[in-house]
Amino acid sequence: MPVSIQSVIGGEAQAYRALADSVSSTLRVALPGIIQSFDPDTVTCVVQPAIKGSRRDASDQPVSLSLPLLVDVPVVFPRGGGCTITFPVQKGDECLVIFSDRCIDFWWQNGGVQEPVDPRQHDLSDAFALVGPQSQKEKISNISTEALQIRTDEGQAFIELRQSGEVNITSTLLTVNGNLQVNGEIASTGDQVAKGVSQLGHVHGGIQSGSSYTKGPQ
Repeated sequence: MPVSIQSVIGGEAQAYRALADSVSSTLRVALPGIIQSFDPDTVTCVVQPAIKGSRRDASDQPVSLSLPLLVDVPVVFPRGGGCTITFPVQKGDECLVIFSDRCIDFWWQNGGVQEPVDPRQHDLSDAFALVGPQSQKEKISNISTEALQIRTDEGQAFIELRQSGEVNITSTLLTVNGNLQVNGEIASTGDQVAKGVSQLGHVHGGIQSGSSYTKGPQ
């Protein structure tokens, strides 16, 4: 019995669709993820992809499935010119996982320009984690629309840089380890204490009339 042109075209269309589905289902670009653990020594993390994947069952129907944990994922901190901004990475933090065009194994181990050790492309094995994207459930609030801030999530402590050039620091305690030089005036609404001696509450000994100087503060 001859096969109709429509059947041939339909069969080819199904084959092309199956091929396209197969390619697109394994092509990875970017996904939100959830940090499961962080290793500060290797600067890598384990990530659970936060969007499920899919496959087709025996009847060619899509079936949802959880993607596997991504291990040894390099964490991207802002870095350049010998300086790095780091922050604690904790279990439950949300992140964006991006996938390299080619295998990153040799580059990750040795840096520099490397040959890909494997022909895989856009694979789950070649991910980088950008920590910071926020779902509505986990988003922070009270974001300043007037200044750059480095802040805690709750906003109780922050360093703020304004367009005017002002820098504001809000903190329960500010500690400076090292020498401090100020080229300009210092205004204070509170006391200053140097080696246990209060500027506001200290007294001077050896006071006498005449042109003598007092002793140092006590």
